[in-house]
Amino acid sequence: MLIVPAVDIKQGKCVRLLQGEMDKETLYSDRPADMAARWAAEGATLIHVVDLDGAFEKGVRNPEPIREIVRDSGVDVQVGGGIRDAETVEMYMDMGVSRVVIGSVALYDPEFVKRISQRFPGRIVVGIDARDGMVAVEGWSRTSTMSAAQLAMQFESSGVCAINFTDISRDGMQTGPNIEETASLADAVDIPVFASGGVSSLEDIRELKSVTNGKIAGVITGKALYEGRLDLGEAIKIAR
Repeated sequence: MLIVPAVDIKQGKCVRLLQGEMDKETLYSDRPADMAARWAAEGATLIHVVDLDGAFEKGVRNPEPIREIVRDSGVDVQVGGGIRDAETVEMYMDMGVSRVVIGSVALYDPEFVKRISQRFPGRIVVGIDARDGMVAVEGWSRTSTMSAAQLAMQFESSGVCAINFTDISRDGMQTGPNIEETASLADAVDIPVFASGGVSSLEDIRELKSVTNGKIAGVITGKALYEGRLDLGEAIKIAR
């Protein structure tokens, strides 16, 4: 199981939001690449980067900080936020990004996700964010009538390499992940599932590792690392 530090970018800076609210941010660094390099130095092998402005404005808004992260971190980088067409996916691939995370478009146009996964096998991740079990899109501003599991099952055998699952109610709250919902999703599909939202302690890592016979492939964590509540090195040891 991988421990994946998150680097969220807003207006070129590294921040964390509370439950996805753009006006509830905490600033951690003026240079996101420095944070990514720090997590890489502490043992991370994959960095999860989110263009928050892109997620809300439906397009790429922070290409230069992301380019710096890819250049300076020395590890694999996956990027999400506002990715809605093949040209954007190609741009990130050309930049050296290892994986691209597609969120809202997975709900609106699942066939696009399948096509782009065939073009870039093993490099497309579907980001599924849920509120009360239902898929939320548009920077979490809209909740659909489709469940997370229903959406995930559409991408079986499509070439999608992973699903990032976030319980919005837990994100940034440090109250522990929604293990029941994450485990249920992991049981519903054969695609590796990464848990996100609410991870706050080493015990959370132990619990996630123990469920569904190891089907949870990794944990994405942000605020707990930035606030010093989760030691990355220790978390990696437990996950291994």
